[in-house]
Amino acid sequence: MSASPVFVAIIGAGTVGSSFIPQLQNLIKNTTNRAIFPILIARSSKCLVSRDYTGLDLNNWSADLSASTITPPTFPNETLKWLKSAPGEVVLVDNTSSLEIAQSYPAFLSAGIHIVTPNKKGVSDSLELWDNIFNSARQGGNATGGYFYHEASCGAGLPIINTITDLVKTGDKIKKVEGVFSGTMSFLFNTFHPASGTCDEKFSAIVDKAKAAGYTEPDPRDDLNGLDVARKLTILARLSGLKVPNPTSFPIESLVPAELEAGSASDFMAGLPKFDSAIEERKAAAEKENKVLRFVGKLDVDKNQVSVGIEAFERGTAIASLRGSDNVISFFTERYGANPLVVQGAGAGAEVTAMGITADLIRVLERLN
Repeated sequence: MSASPVFVAIIGAGTVGSSFIPQLQNLIKNTTNRAIFPILIARSSKCLVSRDYTGLDLNNWSADLSASTITPPTFPNETLKWLKSAPGEVVLVDNTSSLEIAQSYPAFLSAGIHIVTPNKKGVSDSLELWDNIFNSARQGGNATGGYFYHEASCGAGLPIINTITDLVKTGDKIKKVEGVFSGTMSFLFNTFHPASGTCDEKFSAIVDKAKAAGYTEPDPRDDLNGLDVARKLTILARLSGLKVPNPTSFPIESLVPAELEAGSASDFMAGLPKFDSAIEERKAAAEKENKVLRFVGKLDVDKNQVSVGIEAFERGTAIASLRGSDNVISFFTERYGANPLVVQGAGAGAEVTAMGITADLIRVLERLN
């Protein structure tokens, strides 16, 4: 006898959501012991919805959504009420980066609705919201709460969250974590200061190329200010046992000159070449020590320290040897001391981020079996 059905509601059908939905479709096709019904695909102003919970046809979902004139149920009230009425378990997949949506996670989890998300806002914002989320989740001790998984909030599909969670749960003690956590910053510095060979291009020119190629946010300041990396470090620090208040409570080196913080993205790009000399000087200083520059995040549990910024690394080390937009994270623990546990691979991109979301959805399904 097959298990009871699971209903999946998706908020966010942009770049990541558009990669997740085909993976969901494949999962539905290959899951034989349980029926999975997608019942909501919502963007900010329109949606596809199966009001009677019989499920949506995903074969032409993108065209159907573009043509839809249906307004999404209000969030959180109408959405929560409707999902609670579903005739079975419900998984809410939040593909947005909205803090407002993340602030409603505790209400959904307390109602027994499971959440899978790459949204790092909820788990990196205030410590109060972090506590509320996990106290409301079944993993946090709420017997009737929903399961909460957020692997893709740090490193896309790389097994970073699961790795550090497994280390802690099995009794290991995290000592230090360091690495390159941003695919954008990895690409910029691997190009600007390669581990082998040379690069004569100015940093501003590489930023311009990265923006044109879609490696950066539409406004590159959203990458260069270091806050994205700081949010990921906040998550890992909390999982390691540090009570980090928020992602701006520790030193973050911003690569956005103070003079260029205001104004449009085009103004920023036009003014950035004036500041190339400062980072060129740091590159030259690193070269004298046979090192390369990388933009890294670091946490030290014993010293209660977290930091984000540029550091020089000896050639041949895992961080110095990165190529392309890969991420690398090293875990130093009581078990993994002098030789850390290293996770490396693509840490950005819609397909691998969607993979992390799909894998978390599968974890929920396995927990419900």
